[in-house]
Amino acid sequence: MIKNIPPRIEFVEVTDPDEIRQAKEQRRQFDRNREWLRTRVPDVFERYRGKVICVSAQELFAADTAEEAIAAAKAAHPEEKGWFTRIIPREKVPRIYAF
Repeated sequence: MIKNIPPRIEFVEVTDPDEIRQAKEQRRQFDRNREWLRTRVPDVFERYRGKVICVSAQELFAADTAEEAIAAAKAAHPEEKGWFTRIIPREKVPRIYAF
């Protein structure tokens, strides 16, 4: 029997200065990585079609799986916390992102 239990959402206010500092640094790293990719999107998308990429410390790591890309990025830059991944579609086709 399936029970209809509403999801539980909990909000926690973070006040620890060290956690806040770490979060801000992670965001700065993420923003730098995002900007680095933004300036290279056409080349990256053309070269890495069908791959998963991970950007860490303004360096790109490409692999067949997210786990492999993340592992390579972490091995090269263990101190970096602002990394992110993207799946590059195999084919360049029009995409609808909103209605």
